Amino acid sequence: MFNRNSTLLGIGLAALPPLVLWLIFVIFLRNEAIIMDKPAIPYLIAIGLNLVMLRYFARKHFDLTSRGIMMTTFVCMLLIAIFKFH
Repeated sequence: MFNRNSTLLGIGLAALPPLVLWLIFVIFLRNEAIIMDKPAIPYLIAIGLNLVMLRYFARKHFDLTSRGIMMTTFVCMLLIAIFKFH
């Protein structure tokens, strides 16, 4: 059966918001939205969603899942800092 408390599940869950927001803002809106004047806004929204997920799983005491979400969010933040703000 499926283990709800695993690091891989946390990594997978944390990777979804950046991917979905990237698809929405880059592919579907094609830089036509007003929010695209600020290039990091979609990624900051994704990080916010990840932090909400992190809080939910931490309160449910799914420590391994929380750890996966935290690691992926940290990596996303580093990548945003390197590529967007450089």
